[in-house]
Amino acid sequence: MLDKISKWKSSLTTKTVQEEKADPQIIPSHVAIIMDGNGRWAKQKGLPRIAGHREGMKVINKIVRRSNELGVEALTLYAFSTENWKRPKSEVDYLMKLPERFLGMELPKLKEENVKVRLMGSLDHLPSHTLDAVNKAVKETENNTGLILNFALNYGSRFEMVEAMKKVAMQVEQGSLKVEDINENVIEANLMTSDLKDPDLLIRTSGEIRLSNFMLWQLAYSEFWFTDVLWPDFNEEHYTEAIMAYQKRARRYGGV
Repeated sequence: MLDKISKWKSSLTTKTVQEEKADPQIIPSHVAIIMDGNGRWAKQKGLPRIAGHREGMKVINKIVRRSNELGVEALTLYAFSTENWKRPKSEVDYLMKLPERFLGMELPKLKEENVKVRLMGSLDHLPSHTLDAVNKAVKETENNTGLILNFALNYGSRFEMVEAMKKVAMQVEQGSLKVEDINENVIEANLMTSDLKDPDLLIRTSGEIRLSNFMLWQLAYSEFWFTDVLWPDFNEEHYTEAIMAYQKRARRYGGV
């Protein structure tokens, strides 16, 4: 089992990645990333956890730019989960300020690069300053036609699916939907990603090999790529390495 897991992880050297290039004809349409390892990065350097989150925020710029260069259509970033509220209040408060800081600095550039900002998650409990910053970015980029930058903020996949089931049940109760007509398409239409394709590729940094309640429905047939690199150290070369690994996979969707 460990041998199989190791094959999923980053295997190419930096030199190899620099020498090779991703095939522009086989670029994943939608990439989802679990940005993990900020706290461990800070601990290794004897810094407070918030220092790791601050450095991790800087990485987003690089990955958004690289995604645009490669022709990725959608990039979903797991920014804050419904379980992250369990963290110390000081850390949560800082995390809630990051969207405002990031978008405050980067929104002009995102608009210039034709990026469309999108939010996925529950609005409950989010501070007004966080919502204001995200809503401003969503509003000012709504007509952009380039990369979709989808922030999963206060997001949990089980919560998402429960809410989808409630919507479906309400449609049945109101008579607009019959029980026998419920299928995968109906469920997908009621998920938070109803206007997005399912991710082709999931990337998780920091060496952890689990989904952590992230897009459980949507990742059913996605390719997974794990790396021991902590998120603040993740760069364009690592990202290209993940894309290249994806391009070597044979996607059968249950077939032969």
